[in-house]
Order: sequence, then C-alpha cells, then structure tokens
Amino acid sequence: MLANISKHDLPKVTGVSRSAIAVSTIYGAGLLQGFAFVLIPALATLLKGATYHLSASQYGSLFLPMTAGAIASALTAGTLDQRIGTGGVLRLGLIANILALLLLVGSNGFAGRETAYAMLLAETALLGLGFGLNLAAVNHLAAALFPRNETAAVTLLNATIGAATALSPLLLSLFQAVYRWWLWPVVVAAGFVAAIGMSLALQHGPRAVSPPAGEQRSRGAAAAWLFAAAVLVYAVVEGTFGSWATLYVSDSHHLPARFGAWALSAFWGTMTAFRLGLGLVPARLVSPRQLYRLSPIAIAACFLILPFASTPWALVATYGAAGVACSIYYPYSMSFALEAHPRHQTRVAGLLVAALMAGEGIGSYAPGPLQGRISLAHIYGLSAFWALPLLGLAFWLSRPGTRQNGPPQRTGTSH
Repeated sequence: MLANISKHDLPKVTGVSRSAIAVSTIYGAGLLQGFAFVLIPALATLLKGATYHLSASQYGSLFLPMTAGAIASALTAGTLDQRIGTGGVLRLGLIANILALLLLVGSNGFAGRETAYAMLLAETALLGLGFGLNLAAVNHLAAALFPRNETAAVTLLNATIGAATALSPLLLSLFQAVYRWWLWPVVVAAGFVAAIGMSLALQHGPRAVSPPAGEQRSRGAAAAWLFAAAVLVYAVVEGTFGSWATLYVSDSHHLPARFGAWALSAFWGTMTAFRLGLGLVPARLVSPRQLYRLSPIAIAACFLILPFASTPWALVATYGAAGVACSIYYPYSMSFALEAHPRHQTRVAGLLVAALMAGEGIGSYAPGPLQGRISLAHIYGLSAFWALPLLGLAFWLSRPGTRQNGPPQRTGTSH
C-alpha cells in the first residue's frame, strides 16, 4: 500500500479544519485544471474560423508545446518537491495556468493571424507546464491525504478533473451566447488565484523524504516505466477522442457546432460519472484488475463503431460510450503505480503525468497532418489497434506482484 501518513503529516491550518482546507485545495486545483485543459479543443471551431484562421495542421500543432511543457514540468516535479515541497510545486503549477489563460484571452484582441497564433502557442506551453506540475502534486497529495483509500482518492480526483472537462465546453458556449467566450477563461483564471490563496493558508509542513540514492534504481524502476508506457498509449487514445470530437462532429458531418460541443461534453461527462461511481463503490464489489483489463476492449469497440455513426445523437452517444471505456485505464494505472512505489510518490506521479501529456500530444497532433492522406473517420477506425498494447500491459501490470514494491515510508505532503 502507499505511505502510511499520520494525521500529523497533513497540512496544518489555523482556525478551521486542516483536512477540509487540504481537500478543498487539492480537489479544487484539479477541478480548475480540468476547466482549463479542454479550452483549446472546445474552441476548435472558433480557432479555425474567421477570428484566427488556423488550418488543421496549425490547430494540431497547438498541442505540441503543451505536450513539451507538461513533460518537462512533470519530470522535474520530483526534484522540485525535494526543494520547495509538494505545496510549492502545486503553487508553481497554478501560476503557470493563470499566465496561460491571460495569453488565451489576450490573443483574441490581435487581428494579426501570426501574432495571435504565436500567443496561442505560448499559451499552450504554459498550460502544459501548469498541467504537469499541478497534476503531479495533486495526485500525490490526494493519495497521501487518504492513505488507506488511495485508489478511491485518486479515482475521485480524476473524476473531479473529468467533471470540469465535461462542463467547460458547455460553460464556454453559454458565455459565448450570453456575452463573450473569453469571459469564461477569465473566471477560471480568477479561480486559480483563489486556489493559490487557499494553498498559502496551509502552514509549512515537512518536505517529502528523499529516498536513498539506490532507491532511484530500485527493483521497481522497470515497472514504473511500464506503467508510464501504458499511460502513454492510453493518452494517445484519449487525445484522439477528446481533441478531435468537436471537429469530427461539426466539420466532417457538417452538423451545427452545438452537437460538437455535446459530443465533447458527453465524452468527458460519461468518463467523469463512471470514475465517480468507481470511487464510491466499495472495493469488495468491483474487481479493479478485471475492469482494468476490460477497458482496452471497450475502447477498441468505440473506435470501430464511431466511423459508422452518422446521426447527431448517435455520434454523441458513441463519444459518451468512449468516455466510459476510457474512464478506467488512467486512474487505475496511477493508483497501481503509486501503490507499487510508496517511497517516491511525487516522482512516479510526475512520470505518469509526463507520459499522459506525451500521449495526449501525439493523439491530438497526429490526426491533423494525417488528414492529408486519410479521413478522420479512417483514423478513428485504425486507432482500434491501440487496444492491443493496452490490453497486454493491463494484464502484466495488474499482477499482484507488480503492484507491491517495498515497505511504506512516511512522506510529507506540504511545504
């Protein structure tokens, strides 16, 4: 199991329940990250329209700096954690997100296509930095806050993030219909500012314990990289579904933009609902190992069905089914990996977040240039083959021996 953290290791606050402040900060940061993460896909139609005039390749390229930023920040999260504590890592991630959202809003005021495009590239790079730091911190903190219910804590955290990604396109459409689309990113940026204030209310606690040098090359190192490989492949799938849903429904099928927004929200919404259900159902009633292994099969089925869906609600329903299929693989990979590496949770969480963003980048970018050769419908059909490595890795990594590595060690959660 993960590190056994006593109540004395939890963030200390003055005047109110320290656990309540910690939970609000951790899960609130995850909620805001979900709101921010999906803004570019939600704005896909606008970015290709009269305001920005982006081509399919340019739109896909927006995800490359996001990927690079997230990988760099997630891989350095463990080192930063030793220097400034997990709370410091969290705050750096929140600041990067605020700067990204300000750039996104500012890009709307530039009529020059090149200048706006450059600002969007900078925005996605900062969003990636914030994403990597934020998620590495909150996954560790959620698991550390509930040391006897790590899988449920991490699953509920990812359900919170998923809920935000599901709601954000709809809220963006609402703000666009009522006033201006850019007001929604401004509201999210204000939320990140509030989250920084909440994190500062937590008094300084112990830093994460640095493991002996030999621990970095422990017998579990290979398993950690296999978990990262599983998350990488999964994220290609998630990026292909999530980043192209709006354009596939609205452009490829020539349907009103609202159906693209509904499809995107259905994907993230069903993913969230299913993760929430998994987090609330007692462990004795479900088999994480079997669900983990069934997920790739369900993902392949959705990829094969999607090219044959033609009516608006059939497309929305298929993306909703894809959200259910994708809901299991990442949070279970994260919780199994943290369980197997109790001595360096932030480092392992950072590695998996880096893998997640690398895969998201591939899945979000590659369909752009590939559409010069084959249609997006054919890309979806061929993507069913990703289920093969996902299934093999799920069988290997869900073995009981892979999920346990060494005795637990107390780890600080805040700085």
